Amino acid sequence: MSPEIHAVTGAFGYTGRYIARKLLARNHQVITLTNSLHKPDPFGGQVQAYPFHWEDPAQLAETLRGVKVLYNTYWVRFNHKNFSHAQAVANTKILFDAARSAGVERIVHVSITNPSPDSPYEYFRGKAQLEEALRATGVSYAILRPTVIFGREDILINNIAWVLRRLPVIGVFGDGDYRLQPIYVEDFAALAVQQGESRENVIINAIGPETFTYRQLVQTIGEIIGCPRPIISAPPWLGYAAGWLIGKWVGDVFITREEIAALMDDLLYVDAPPAGETRLTRWTQAHADELGREYASELARRG
Repeated sequence: MSPEIHAVTGAFGYTGRYIARKLLARNHQVITLTNSLHKPDPFGGQVQAYPFHWEDPAQLAETLRGVKVLYNTYWVRFNHKNFSHAQAVANTKILFDAARSAGVERIVHVSITNPSPDSPYEYFRGKAQLEEALRATGVSYAILRPTVIFGREDILINNIAWVLRRLPVIGVFGDGDYRLQPIYVEDFAALAVQQGESRENVIINAIGPETFTYRQLVQTIGEIIGCPRPIISAPPWLGYAAGWLIGKWVGDVFITREEIAALMDDLLYVDAPPAGETRLTRWTQAHADELGREYASELARRG
């Protein structure tokens, strides 16, 4: 019997790479859709790469013909001159329609906690629009809603550690009492692949077993990596200004106004059972020597 074909968007990137690895370990044939054909292949030719063909939906559907399950990690973190939330929403709708036309049986889609079509934040509105679009395709789906996905290639946790290693004091936006529930990337990938085997329509809050306030998260990381720092409360505008300066220093977008506001609105917290088992504290202890040694750039990753 021929192996099933599974497609992963962004298998040369972060989350998609872990999903692809787990699919290969299950002896599935894996292809990837990517904007980064120029990037090094981490799979030694085991994963065939195709362009997205946003401009040619028929060609995109042809690429997906024969695929059983599509795992969609495609998104953008913020608006930029080279990409935008609106463009990502439009492109993802094209992807969903192409998958339906190609006869894909299941779509496992990465969303975000607390999406809402009425959200004041374009990120969360866009994610809600895509959940609605996916449901409208009639294709079997699993919608996974993570908060922060941590691991070796993570940006948020790594860059908090990077700042702690370099500055004598660190600020949090407002009181820092808004919450996060980070999930380990291996746990998240395992959940995605597990859901690829099902055909039940589900929405899962893909959160980890630990809940932190942002202040607790910064304090915990600092203590574990041996760089405890005084934590001060800063008004959001000042926190954004500091992040803007850091971004200019490293040639990246460190944080956006919308990300700060969504954090402070507690949108990275849900009252739900954990979907992952790995604790951020234990993982950080195991990687304390390397965490934050190098800055993790969002723009470099997308380059």
